[in-house]
Amino acid sequence: MIHSMTGFAVQTRDLGPVSLHLELRSVNSRYLDLNFRIVEDLRQAEPAIREQITGRLSRGKVECRLNLQTNNAAPRTLALNSGLLAQLADAQTKVQAQFPSAKPMSVGELLRWPGMLADDGVTFEQMQPAIAELARAALDELVATRGREGEKLAEMIRERIARMRELVAIATPRMPAIVVEYQNKLTARLRDAVATLDEDRIRQEVALYAQRIDVAEELTRLTTHLDELERILKAGGSAGKRLDFLMQELNREANTLASKSPATDITAVAMEMKVLIEQIREQVQNLE
Repeated sequence: MIHSMTGFAVQTRDLGPVSLHLELRSVNSRYLDLNFRIVEDLRQAEPAIREQITGRLSRGKVECRLNLQTNNAAPRTLALNSGLLAQLADAQTKVQAQFPSAKPMSVGELLRWPGMLADDGVTFEQMQPAIAELARAALDELVATRGREGEKLAEMIRERIARMRELVAIATPRMPAIVVEYQNKLTARLRDAVATLDEDRIRQEVALYAQRIDVAEELTRLTTHLDELERILKAGGSAGKRLDFLMQELNREANTLASKSPATDITAVAMEMKVLIEQIREQVQNLE
């Protein structure tokens, strides 16, 4: 399947006291460009999420936002660290034995002491499996979104390919008649303009001109490129760069067709092809 580089996914997990919220956005980029916006409490999760993304995506500018929200409705309990409290009491007794005038610690100072209060909140280690699962689910959603968008783009490209095949089918049978017609016109002009030229010289000049205006080779290469374009679309995978190269080749052949053809109807065919190729090229820029 062909994938677009444009997509969006969002996943949320309720862990009781807190909720995890992960959002992935991706747009066009020449390479895989990752940008993380993660709250400080969850910053340690970035390497694991980065590894998951690089394992699933090859191109696109991807923005990852990971937030942690407190559920105010969830009841929480506080508990004193009795072991730490006993240690501080023992230390205070020893200090006051040496310095009787030292003031004892206040309740506020005790409560603010690092590690004194413990609650039933969720630690990062407890959240880590949920974050990994959240990232997998968000990536599944993002890849599916990019796949659906890519299939729409591929269908549009196939429609343009079908029209270009119709144009090739119109131009191909016309070329022998066009060459003969211009050979006859050129022969008559040469005879009228240069009376001294013999028939062999006239035939040589006409043959050279016929070679210059013959676009059979360009029409064949156009068909070959269209076949390869359809093959890549069918094969799927990461095809954006290959398709972009094919657009350059198709455009080159269409330019040659337009410049070499002496007939206005073939020139019109070439110009319509150039419009179709440009339409495809614009969409190819969105493909992974």
